Amino acid sequence: MSEKSRTPLRGGRARQADVARLAQVSQTTVSLVLGGNRQGVVINEATQGRVREAAKTLGYVPDPAAQRLANSQNNLIGVFSFTATFPTAVEHSYYPFLVGIEEEAAKQGYDLVLFTGSSASRAGARGPALNRVRLADGCLILGRHLPAAQVRRLIEDGFPVVHLGRTAEPDVPWVGADYAAATAEVVQHLVELGHRAILLIREDDEALPSTDRELGFRTGLAAAGQWRPAKAVFRTASPETDITADWVRTQIAAGVTAIVAEETDSGAVWRALLTALDQAGIHPPHELSIALLGSPPADLAGGRVATGFDLPRSALGAAAVRMLVARLAGGQRPEPLVHCEFRLGATTGVPARDNNKPAR
Repeated sequence: MSEKSRTPLRGGRARQADVARLAQVSQTTVSLVLGGNRQGVVINEATQGRVREAAKTLGYVPDPAAQRLANSQNNLIGVFSFTATFPTAVEHSYYPFLVGIEEEAAKQGYDLVLFTGSSASRAGARGPALNRVRLADGCLILGRHLPAAQVRRLIEDGFPVVHLGRTAEPDVPWVGADYAAATAEVVQHLVELGHRAILLIREDDEALPSTDRELGFRTGLAAAGQWRPAKAVFRTASPETDITADWVRTQIAAGVTAIVAEETDSGAVWRALLTALDQAGIHPPHELSIALLGSPPADLAGGRVATGFDLPRSALGAAAVRMLVARLAGGQRPEPLVHCEFRLGATTGVPARDNNKPAR
C-alpha cells in the first residue's frame, strides 16, 4: 500500500488493535504474529501476511517495554490496586485475594510484582500510573472502579490484563463472583422465615458488584411474589450520616422487618447499620432481622455471625491468575462466575409480629 492509502488513526500512534481491524483478524492473532509466535499456535501463511502488511501500512511500532519483556519471558505477574495504599494488612478485604493470587502464581511457576496506586493520591496526579505494570509479563487489576481508558490502552497495545471483579467494559477480561444468585438466596431465606417487607441498603454508585446485588435482591423478591415497600432499595452516599438510630426506627415503624446490606471494600454500610442498631437499642433478630451480602470486615468477624453469604476471595484470586496465565500463553480461557456460599447466622429470625404489616 502507498503512503496515502494508510488508514487514518484516531489516537496518533498505531496500536495492535488498529492492525487487527485492518487485517480483519483478532488482536490475539496480531500479538502472536508480530511477537514471533513463540507459543507455536498454527496460523496460516495468508493470515500472517495480512497482519504484517497491515502493520507495515499503518507504521506500527511495538511498544519497547512490552517487546523487551515478551522476549525475556521473565515469568512475572503484576498485581495492581488503585487504592491509596496497597492492601497488605490481614484485616483489609483485599488480603484474601492476594493469598489466592500468591498460591496460584506459585503453582503456575510465576513470581509476583506488587504495584501501588498511591501515586494517584498525590496532588496533581491524574490517576494511577498503570503504564508501570509493563515491567511484568501481564497484570491483575484490583479495585471497585476500573480506570477503563488506561486499561483499554494496555489491551490495545497487546499487554495481557485481567480485572478481578466483573466489569461492563467489553474488551476487559475479568473474573467475578455470582453476587446476584447469592443475594437472591438470602432473600429467599428471609421470605421463608415470613418476612414480607425487606429493605436493601447499598452505596450510591454504579459499581457492578452493587448493581449485581440489587439485581439479585429484586429477583429474589419477584420470585417470592410477596409484598414489599414501594422503595425497596435505599442508596446512600454517606452511610455514617444517613443510617442512624432514627432512620432505623423509621424503617421499623413503616413495617420493614428485615434489612440486607451490601459489603464493599470499606464495609461502610454494614458498619453504619450496626452502629445505628446499637444506638437505637435494637438487637437483631428480635425487633429486626439483618443480613450481610458478603463477608464481614476482618475486624468485625469475631462478633455474632451474620446471615448472608461468603465471598470466596482466595478462589477468585486463583481464578484470575489462571485466566492471566492462559492469556500469556495466547489462549482465551474463560472462568465462570464463582459461587458464593450461603451463610446462616444469628441475625435473622421470624419477623416481629407488630412489624410484619404493610407500610401506609
